[in-house]
Amino acid sequence: MTEASALPDTGAAYDAVASLYAELFRDMLDALPLERALLAAFAELVQADSGGPVADIGCGPGQVTAQLHALGLSAFGVDLSSAMVALARQAYPDLRFVQGSMTALDLPDAGLGGILAFYSTIHMKPQQLPGVFGEFERVLAPGGYLLLGFFAGADPRPQEFDHKVAPAYRWSPDSLAELLASAGFVEVGRLLREPHEGERGQQAQLLVRRPPKS
Repeated sequence: MTEASALPDTGAAYDAVASLYAELFRDMLDALPLERALLAAFAELVQADSGGPVADIGCGPGQVTAQLHALGLSAFGVDLSSAMVALARQAYPDLRFVQGSMTALDLPDAGLGGILAFYSTIHMKPQQLPGVFGEFERVLAPGGYLLLGFFAGADPRPQEFDHKVAPAYRWSPDSLAELLASAGFVEVGRLLREPHEGERGQQAQLLVRRPPKS
């Protein structure tokens, strides 16, 4: 797979399983109390800072975007898969969903109060992630927050694994935090939890912030 084909291939892979994926993960947050709590904290922080719009990058069928909206945020979704965007629009017609790539977001500089990337950057090759995090930093307003969900690993180097939809990587929280710091973010907090039944390894969340203007 070439660098140029990596993202289209990921989008096509999710197009192929979009309906099944939406059915399997429609109620996933019901079984994730720690993630729900962190999403609520994320929403509270964004509202306290600017209350600006929040982009759910890699939104899939839109269920987490809807949760952000229920928490009082002006949330919209972006996904590489046209099929996922279509399902999200059908399920949540009052919310905005657009097709797009996290490597080149069609968003203005410093226009967002927050970004959620909930297990969406996992498909990016390690050498692509600095550019993605630079793009996130570009579209976030000073003081804006980024919440990143990912599969955790103990090895300081990213480890590819056989994700059921498309090639993906596990990252150690420390290694990913270092990449985020290099992109200009400051860590606020992190969550590392053991897998629930049926999950494949530890799960992690990193909450970081673009520093506010001094």
